Amino acid sequence: MAATDDPGAPVQPDDIRHVHTLDDPRLHPDGVRVVFTVSRPDLDEDHTDSRLWLWDGQAARTFTHGPHDSRPRWSPDGRHLAFLRREPGDDTHPQVMVMPADGGEASAVTDFPLGAGEAEWSPDSRHLAVTGSEWIDALAGLDADERARRPRRHTTFPYREDDQGWVGDRRTHVYVVARDGSDSRRLTHGDFRDSTVSWHPDGASVAFLAARHPRAGLEATSQPLAVDVADGEVRELGPPGMWDWLGHAPDGTVLLGGLRDPMDWPAPLRYWRLDDGEPVDLHPRLDRTTTGLQPPAPLSVADGMLVGLEDRGTVRLVGVPGPDVDDVGPEAAHDIVAGHLVVTAATASADTTIDGSDGAVYAVVADPGSPGELERVVAGRRERLTDLNADLADVGLRPVERFPVARDDVELDAWAVLPDGDGPWPVLLNIHGGPTAQYTNAFFDEFQVYASAGYLVVGTNPRGSSGRGRDWCRAVVGAWTDPDSVDMLDLRSVVDAALERFDAADPDRIGIMGGSYGGFSTARIIARDHRFSSAVVERGLLAWASFGGTSDIGPFFDRMFLQATLPHDWEALRAASPLALADDVTTPTLVVHSQEDWRCPVEQAEQYWVALLRAGVDTEFLRFPGEGHELTRSGSPRHRVERFEAILDWHARHLGGAPPAGHAAVGGEGSGGDVDGPPDPQRAPSAPGVG
Repeated sequence: MAATDDPGAPVQPDDIRHVHTLDDPRLHPDGVRVVFTVSRPDLDEDHTDSRLWLWDGQAARTFTHGPHDSRPRWSPDGRHLAFLRREPGDDTHPQVMVMPADGGEASAVTDFPLGAGEAEWSPDSRHLAVTGSEWIDALAGLDADERARRPRRHTTFPYREDDQGWVGDRRTHVYVVARDGSDSRRLTHGDFRDSTVSWHPDGASVAFLAARHPRAGLEATSQPLAVDVADGEVRELGPPGMWDWLGHAPDGTVLLGGLRDPMDWPAPLRYWRLDDGEPVDLHPRLDRTTTGLQPPAPLSVADGMLVGLEDRGTVRLVGVPGPDVDDVGPEAAHDIVAGHLVVTAATASADTTIDGSDGAVYAVVADPGSPGELERVVAGRRERLTDLNADLADVGLRPVERFPVARDDVELDAWAVLPDGDGPWPVLLNIHGGPTAQYTNAFFDEFQVYASAGYLVVGTNPRGSSGRGRDWCRAVVGAWTDPDSVDMLDLRSVVDAALERFDAADPDRIGIMGGSYGGFSTARIIARDHRFSSAVVERGLLAWASFGGTSDIGPFFDRMFLQATLPHDWEALRAASPLALADDVTTPTLVVHSQEDWRCPVEQAEQYWVALLRAGVDTEFLRFPGEGHELTRSGSPRHRVERFEAILDWHARHLGGAPPAGHAAVGGEGSGGDVDGPPDPQRAPSAPGVG
């Protein structure tokens, strides 16, 4: 599907109901069937519906009834399918289900008080390695009311995490569970939160990640460990690092995804091999993030591995030599699926070769007109297997134009989504989060909604973004004490370029907005550049000093990006804080935040909004109850629609674009959002970022 110049009905906020997200495809051992997850916003029930689907070799069909099913895993013998299911209800938690591979009733094989996080089959298909969560001993026997009443005693950090809530009162351990649920045995113990299990191919041990070092939580580190299934002995496999994935190669080699040293962040994330306990970078010369698939696991194939490689707004699926080969260079990477697209997830037959000449690859492929569909790729030929986003064809998707912007002897990648009509068009600059992230060539509901309201929507990947290598993403490190840092100048230059490129762009009506790092950048730019007539600062990092003690990444994020921290560097933290610049803002500004955002806590917005009020700025504060940092991606569907409506209403008032159809003001008790005073591109980032 491609965006078209014949728009049909404009895209409205509630059209998110048509967006189906495909994820986590898994090829059956028979080499034919593929199971995958399909999720979509259900506005009527106000939840995200998630079910397993099956490609049976002829057609795709629903395989489980949901409404909250995910993470499918075939047993190696092909007889069973395990997955996670959360029953409806606010107080329910996901449990591991097992069902026959040919279909039928699924049975729960776990009953953890706080749910299961993942499950992986043993090589003999008789057991599952599972991570299960439970209350700490002091709270385990209490009812919900007494648990909520008691004061919390914190002994470890983080004690709360975005999208997870309060985590200091629970622990997560590794269990081995029988396939039929008849036996469950805890393998790990202690005051820890274990994750990311992987069986050794001999079935004798399970590897996992955990932060068990003395400064756990104060550094962005976890350590690869293994536990023997027979006696529960835990041993270290390698040093702590910024690891967000762990697995085994077919020969038992331990593989890791992430960075060896967390203070190397920001930098391209990649895969490593443990050699006698030391991590060896598998592809240092690629200078691109290679963990671009979700989940971030390489695919083992006949002569190597397939990885998702970020590259200038794309994510290519490429084949590289196996983990036994050191120092893979660009010449050794073979494109399997490439072009102006984004591969979000993939699975492959065991006989697939890294040049794609043999075997079959099944990939979820997105482009500007599609959130992603399942495709089969054989010998370079792509065949679409699903059309789950067909309803989007009845919605007026606007055309997307990619254009280069030259500045400071470099070329920035920029995108514009064109509204209908001949103009003049108000311009709306959107800034992504991260900053170590990228806008891509994939369908983006935000851009389509705003373009359908009449805005020329512009986005770019300034220096500091991912997708362009180590030097590009590290260009902002230590730079934010200067209000004219390189990323701010990049962003402002893209506005200039858009005004020059598009004759219908109106230079007197320019808006700016962004979430997280994008909110941080918006707040900095409007204090420096007064040509903007409307701004939305969303879930932003706005005051570095308080962020350090309230954010779930606060103890290390300032050191990574500012190379400064409290109590020694007060002036640097102040100079880098948009709060310190609020007196210079004149642009009408809507501040948007979520009440339970623990990545950029709501106190950031509270401080900034009050500072704008004191400065006499036309400003409002919209806060969403019960939501975290991921509101725009995985929050309540009704809140997502109400957020769109509020933003469209704000920009319409100040830029003259179209207000949302049927818009009613958001605010007041019981409305789903609170307006205070006078009348937010896939899981929380695995690498530290305000995205």
